[in-house]
Amino acid sequence: MLKFLKDWTLPIAMLVGAIGYPLFMCLSFLTPYLIFTMLLLTFCKVSPHDLKIKPLHLWLLLIQIFGSLAVYFLLFRFNKIVAEGAMVCIICPTATAAAVITQKLGGSAASLTTYTLLGNVGAAIAVPLFFPLIEVHAEMSFWSSFLIILSKVFPLLICPFLTAWLLEKLLPKIHNRLMGYHELAFYLWAISLAIVTAQTLNSLLESTADVMTEILIAFAALVACCIQFFLGKTIGSVYDDRISGGQALGQKNTILAIWMAHTYLNPLSSVGPGSYVLWQNIINSWQLWKKRKKELKD
Repeated sequence: MLKFLKDWTLPIAMLVGAIGYPLFMCLSFLTPYLIFTMLLLTFCKVSPHDLKIKPLHLWLLLIQIFGSLAVYFLLFRFNKIVAEGAMVCIICPTATAAAVITQKLGGSAASLTTYTLLGNVGAAIAVPLFFPLIEVHAEMSFWSSFLIILSKVFPLLICPFLTAWLLEKLLPKIHNRLMGYHELAFYLWAISLAIVTAQTLNSLLESTADVMTEILIAFAALVACCIQFFLGKTIGSVYDDRISGGQALGQKNTILAIWMAHTYLNPLSSVGPGSYVLWQNIINSWQLWKKRKKELKD
């Protein structure tokens, strides 16, 4: 039964969130705390000495930050909500679970984790700068919006690493105990997924946008997903780190992305990262199937 739940966590969590969306909407305030805890448990497994920034990571960061802007400016004249949905799918940092998939595919978990931290720092700086310019609030100045988003996003993404590092240095017993609970991040991820699915469904139900707009947002997310996996693998091949490059750029922390879109952009743009969950897991499933097939042949 436990194996079944692990294998089907994604569809089960999304289904539960959709069916019980009125209940999970009431729990939406928990999302930042769940994201913080998931990142803390992830970073407790990483020693700062193992983090080595390479040229590959800098190229990927440039794509994550400036690629998101390029996509927004390319699409916003066509449809602003579609542009926001695509942008948040690119600017969002790497998923905390990406290291697990990377290891299974035979990539470097250390390289992936280094970029996960770097991508979180990049997003923590870029999001407060970009989002107030994109979704302007008449009652608030740019700097007011910047400081509000910075105060919520930066601690959420950076403090887990600092907390893990301080615990390792000052309270090693607590740090070691948290390392033993790394599996808990998986179940917290499932709860978070149910909550953000409820938020996305609520945005769809309350939206006055036509169905075609929603389909276009989901399609833009699909294109963004495929391009990011392709670029990550292509650049990674140059540095002999193809698998890690693809996962670092393509596998996103969609729970964080949905929360950011729902909180700071047009709520309907959360359909982008909401559908990205499906696209990236289809690609990951295909990659794992290919690897298993190759191993059977060998």
